[in-house]
Amino acid sequence: MGDARFGIDMATLERVAEDIAQVVEAGFELCLVVGGGNIFRGVQVAGQGMERASADYMGMLATVMNALAVQSALERRGVDTRVQSAIPMDTVCEPYIRRRALRHLEKGRVVIFAAGLGAPYFTTDTPAALRAAEMGCDALFKGTSVDGVYTADPKTDPAAGRYERVGYQEILAKNLKVMDGSAISLARDNHIPIVVFSIRERGNLLKVLSGEGVHTTIEDM
Repeated sequence: MGDARFGIDMATLERVAEDIAQVVEAGFELCLVVGGGNIFRGVQVAGQGMERASADYMGMLATVMNALAVQSALERRGVDTRVQSAIPMDTVCEPYIRRRALRHLEKGRVVIFAAGLGAPYFTTDTPAALRAAEMGCDALFKGTSVDGVYTADPKTDPAAGRYERVGYQEILAKNLKVMDGSAISLARDNHIPIVVFSIRERGNLLKVLSGEGVHTTIEDM
């Protein structure tokens, strides 16, 4: 949503799509998991009185809208994509089928996973870790608004320090809010490194994938 309070900011969408296109051109195989908080955030609405499961399902539908937007922006750049949704909606995208997704990756397509796990009570973090395990990914890259994992929230604590490397167990033990505990545990159990970086810096995804750029790696220590 860029600097807006709601919705899809086209300039931000185009910038992110350009970063992804650069990564594909560099020869990386990439699959994406998108959230929907710019349109609808189920946890917040549930806190205002809506029944949690219904609110979460609405949030999952928002992720499909974002996935289709990313797909459109990528295909304008000549990047072949497929959107797969954990909630079947055949008119607009494919249902999530693991073997089909793997086949798309083998053909050089970017696969965009939407609708989370298709079940309530999970944020986008857990399906991201699950899809990374199912797809046999070398690493899980979490693009966020900060450039890594900090000892405290750098937006509110100027003394917060950034980790270069940190273990899964330390993240869980110190309850660092970089990702859901279930996602951290899933990545740990499947030995999938998590790389946290800022998605707001143009071209940063390719830098981090190439081993450069500012980031934090969460891994076995």
